[in-house]
Amino acid sequence: MTRGTQVADSHKLRSALAALAAVPAALALAGCGQQVVGEIDPSIGERRIRVVATTGMVSDAVEHVGGDRVDVQGLMGPGVDPHLYKASEGDVIRLAEADVVFYNGLHLEAKLADVFERMGGRVRTAAVTDGIPRSRLIASAAFGAAYDPHVWFDVRLWMGGVREVRDTLAELDPASAGAYRRNARAYLAELAQLDRYVRDRVAEVPPGRRVIITAHDAFNYFGRAYGFEVRGLQGISTVSEAGTRDVRELADFVAARRIPALFVESSVSPRTIEAVREAVRARGFDVSIGGSLFSDALGDPDTPAGEYAGMVRHNVDTIVAGLG
Repeated sequence: MTRGTQVADSHKLRSALAALAAVPAALALAGCGQQVVGEIDPSIGERRIRVVATTGMVSDAVEHVGGDRVDVQGLMGPGVDPHLYKASEGDVIRLAEADVVFYNGLHLEAKLADVFERMGGRVRTAAVTDGIPRSRLIASAAFGAAYDPHVWFDVRLWMGGVREVRDTLAELDPASAGAYRRNARAYLAELAQLDRYVRDRVAEVPPGRRVIITAHDAFNYFGRAYGFEVRGLQGISTVSEAGTRDVRELADFVAARRIPALFVESSVSPRTIEAVREAVRARGFDVSIGGSLFSDALGDPDTPAGEYAGMVRHNVDTIVAGLG
């Protein structure tokens, strides 16, 4: 890297951080904590919209709805845990230069919360879960009395997030609102088919075996929507750590119920689930590892699970194979 490039990158970073630092003053001038969104670039209709999205699921929704009108940069790739993710200097620059930032919300991206709060005054931000009625969310006392953020595992619920993306893009870029509505309509029809696929596959699992045990408690929406009991070794957030008591109690449950399979997750270390498996074996029952599920991240971009629909199909196929 040349000295000139280093200086330019340093200047960009200082500019981005300065923009962030100026936000509290802008909020104060607005009064009552009202969000002050920067002026829309008048050229936005003549170029692609610069979008930053946090998780792969959010990126996927924006790409389907935005089509060729958006240039999406995702922050969190395959195997990345959003509960623990911290913004890098490069992330700060990308966020500051975006026309709009889409994120999941409901405290999923916990360590980015301060950044989003400050960015909200200078760059348009949108939590896709704002498109989901709060009455349909699952409250969790174990998650600081907040809502469970893993809404994408109920496909019908995730459709509300897609609508939020549609409405946000249409407001940002009114000239292309018709295209966003058409794209969203087509994608929502695809998701309705996906929901039917999940229900058809789930019907293959005997009711007595419909128990999903994973490393952390990410599948409650899946369980509620499709009729599964769900147990996670860790809580809703992977910030919490499982102890020996948690392992022991879960092993007792698996051995008593003769659960045929446990599942590891792509974004969580398999170490804790392996510990549960060994503890179950010590109780005289040999439980298998039913496969790896995608929980908080999509798969590799060059695989079917690199898209939301493919990820959902992979998960339900793996669950059915492991439990059926």
